[in-house]
Amino acid sequence: MTPATPRLSSVDAAPTDDVGVPVSVKIRERLIAARQRFHANDNIAAHIQPDELPLLQKEVESKLLEVLNSLVIDTVNDHNTQETARRVAKMYVREVFNGRYVEQPAVTEFPNVERLNELMIVGPITVRSACSHHLCPIIGKLWVGVMPNEHSNLIGLSKYARLAEWVMSRPQIQEEAVTHLADLLQDRMSPDGLAIVMEADHFCMAWRGVKDPESKMINSVMRGSFLKDPNLRREFLALLQRKSA
Repeated sequence: MTPATPRLSSVDAAPTDDVGVPVSVKIRERLIAARQRFHANDNIAAHIQPDELPLLQKEVESKLLEVLNSLVIDTVNDHNTQETARRVAKMYVREVFNGRYVEQPAVTEFPNVERLNELMIVGPITVRSACSHHLCPIIGKLWVGVMPNEHSNLIGLSKYARLAEWVMSRPQIQEEAVTHLADLLQDRMSPDGLAIVMEADHFCMAWRGVKDPESKMINSVMRGSFLKDPNLRREFLALLQRKSA
């Protein structure tokens, strides 16, 4: 009987003869082999080896230098742009899109010993993201409403901000970002109800296009009891309006 072929992990599936292959190609091949989606707002940390992130940053730097050259910017003699490609590569990989490349932050969970079942609101939490259409900043605030039950896991106040930052630090549209954060909090806490409201400025409108600096986008996600109970939903929204007044 022919022995079964051992199943390779997504990391092991990388080709062995890969000298000179760009690290982005290696990571992409692993993702495809694992049938893992890698859209702009997806986290792909599980398919990146520990020593590859600096290499990816260097590759992005070289590509950005080509972009600057194509924009007819003299990066050799212009002292202001000699390090621009390096700075922008670091900003993308390590900062503003970091939520794509690092694992979810550790979050300590506590059992609901006192069986709390009253509305809790956390916010405003300052959030920073980027529009996946133009890579322009999205900067705003969000509020989280939680209706726990006796089986819910409670998390520390700062952990809401950490999880929000991890989800928001990717190119995306605001509607999807709020939904992804709601999915994450719902999974971690298992509350009876969860509500998120986000208000943000979009620089793809203020900096380009119609150039309207006053326009904002507000959207919400309601889950569980917030969706089913209009009185609870009204209480949550009324408290937010009172804080904003």
